[in-house]
Amino acid sequence: MRRETDGSAAAGGAAGGEPPAVSIVVPVFNEAAGLARFDARLAAACDRLDRSAEVVYVDDGSRDGSLEILTAITARDPRVLVVALARNVGQHAAVLAGFAHARGDVVVTIDADLQNPPEEIPRLLAEIDAGYDVVGTRRAARVDPFSRRVLSATVSRLASRAVGVPMTDCGSMLRAYRRSVVDAVVQLADRALFIPALAAWVAARPTEIAITHGPRVAGRSRYSPLRFMRLGFDLMTGFSLLPIQLVSLAGIGVSLVGTGFGIYLLFRRLVLGPESEGLFTLFAILFVFLGLLIFAVGLVGEYVGRIYAEVRRRPSYVVRAVYGASRARSAPDAAQEPACPSS
Repeated sequence: MRRETDGSAAAGGAAGGEPPAVSIVVPVFNEAAGLARFDARLAAACDRLDRSAEVVYVDDGSRDGSLEILTAITARDPRVLVVALARNVGQHAAVLAGFAHARGDVVVTIDADLQNPPEEIPRLLAEIDAGYDVVGTRRAARVDPFSRRVLSATVSRLASRAVGVPMTDCGSMLRAYRRSVVDAVVQLADRALFIPALAAWVAARPTEIAITHGPRVAGRSRYSPLRFMRLGFDLMTGFSLLPIQLVSLAGIGVSLVGTGFGIYLLFRRLVLGPESEGLFTLFAILFVFLGLLIFAVGLVGEYVGRIYAEVRRRPSYVVRAVYGASRARSAPDAAQEPACPSS
């Protein structure tokens, strides 16, 4: 695949000692079928930029030959760096690994499925130039199924409430971050590893823009309904104490209701005498209370589990190898990287 670079600055900035102006971080997991098309469009988008750029691909333990395709790309393009992780750790941990290796003053993240077009990157950079710290995106006229759109919107609302920053579409990975925000996210070592929420939490001036959205060029999404539910639960328990506070309030409410119902049953028994259906009603209510109690114990266990992960200090990812023209520069030591849980 032939590439044209816009002068030596673009190529030299990524390969040599001069840091590039923009780093584009791309998490990759089993995207071999569409990687060539994505890389061609991303390379063309980089060629049209008015500043130097590097591309940091992060292979998240792919098993379909994606890493071989990426290493072949590094031989043709001096702007490309490939970070190969030892195992699959999830999209956001892979992005964090890309953050640790990116050198640009601005870092852009994008998925490799071409649902978010690389041609939109200049619009994000224009917003950064306007003074914003984080530029999020909301996908206009999404082509995803209705159920997926509903789940994504629910997770976005949960993220907004948990972080306290309005985020319309936190599921869109096409985002731009100023270097100060990237450095802060890398240093946080937060267990709730959700990059858009963490960046919004540390940013002074976040904003959002609408972008186009297209179908996947190949493969399928890794976000199942169960994973969406888990993500929403992680957001609420990882960024806020509201869930445990709500359970406490619910416990007080249930106690009051239970006391009132006990008084009612006592009065009914004294006035009307024992009735068999009253016993079944009592059992039904008991099961409701028992379910609430089990949920509360599980929620407490979630917070205790996060404390355990904090004490364990296990890294969120381990870098197996780094490929490309920039591999000679010192890479972060995996043992010293933020110890966040795999997502």
